[in-house]
Amino acid sequence: MKRKNVFVAFVFFVVQNKKSNNMNEPVKLKRAYGRRVFGRRMGRPMHKGRVDVIDTILPVRKIPKEVLTEDKSLSVADMFGELVTTLHFEIGFGNGEHLLYIMTENPTHHFIGAEPYLNGMSAFLKSLPSPTPENVRVHMDDALMVLNSLPDASVDFLYILNPDPWPKSRHHKRRIVNEANLKVYARVLKDGGTMVQTTDVDELAEWMLTKTINCPHFEWCAEKPEDWKTAPNGWMATRYENKGKEAGRSQTYLIYKRKST
Repeated sequence: MKRKNVFVAFVFFVVQNKKSNNMNEPVKLKRAYGRRVFGRRMGRPMHKGRVDVIDTILPVRKIPKEVLTEDKSLSVADMFGELVTTLHFEIGFGNGEHLLYIMTENPTHHFIGAEPYLNGMSAFLKSLPSPTPENVRVHMDDALMVLNSLPDASVDFLYILNPDPWPKSRHHKRRIVNEANLKVYARVLKDGGTMVQTTDVDELAEWMLTKTINCPHFEWCAEKPEDWKTAPNGWMATRYENKGKEAGRSQTYLIYKRKST
């Protein structure tokens, strides 16, 4: 309870002061990391159905590694083989529940999901309808390999949902939201594009908020406590999120807009 009260007080302070630019001193990291934003690769052994989709669907929906040159030259239209007007990118999609939901809600949009965890990738691919939608691509490795390959202003929506909190201080450099990565996120997002961050770890919420509002390219959309305590309209809570709520943890929703260049 004490930790939660500290976070609520911190966020209230930020809401009151964000427009007056009183939070513009960045928190320094010991190092800026552009890799290792994930942990283990595989958990429990997979049953045959999960193995089958890795063998059959992954090869035709994955982004070929040979095109990931990380030189900002990967054409989104070439990747999908058609014109792309609205692109969603989810970093670390877990079992893919949220990614599948937004695909269902926005059938004319295009989607990229990065998830290095084999069990999660197989769960998502198995959940896809048949025939497999043409408007989705996946990457079973570090999301930054794809983001660094995409051109400037190519992504409309970027999702970072319940990332690994890396709670030990010596591991904070591995957190997916840091100064170096935020520059990448800002580069690929279109002006006015949306970045969504969620977590049920108060200390991580404070960290992500501090890092992001200190990045000059993002504007936090919250104006009152309900804005970060309440899920956005049309939100679908994943099993992970619901499990946290059942355990007494409250979810924080941090939504930002990419400032105009």
